[in-house]
Amino acid sequence: MPKELDTETKAALIKNLTENLPVLRAKLGVTQAELAARVGVSRQTIISIEMGKRAMSWGTFVALTLLFLRNESTKVLLPVVKVYTRELDSFFRFGSEENIQEGDQ
Repeated sequence: MPKELDTETKAALIKNLTENLPVLRAKLGVTQAELAARVGVSRQTIISIEMGKRAMSWGTFVALTLLFLRNESTKVLLPVVKVYTRELDSFFRFGSEENIQEGDQ
């Protein structure tokens, strides 16, 4: 079973993503509104996070990270900007990928 992330680790990951969100979003080639729609938040939420006026929630962090991991141009940047770490990788893995059934996708 993966180890739970502590509050300090989560805060550091969120801080790194917040600081790099405009660059990652631009690299993905989407507007604030398009990004918001993809992760289920309002455009104003993305604007506020990018401007540093609103703290990013853990749920929004996870949704954004998974979205960026699914795109080749942003996936390679996540470890560089310390958003996708070994600890987070371990947290996301609940078992081997072979355990995923065709119907689970």
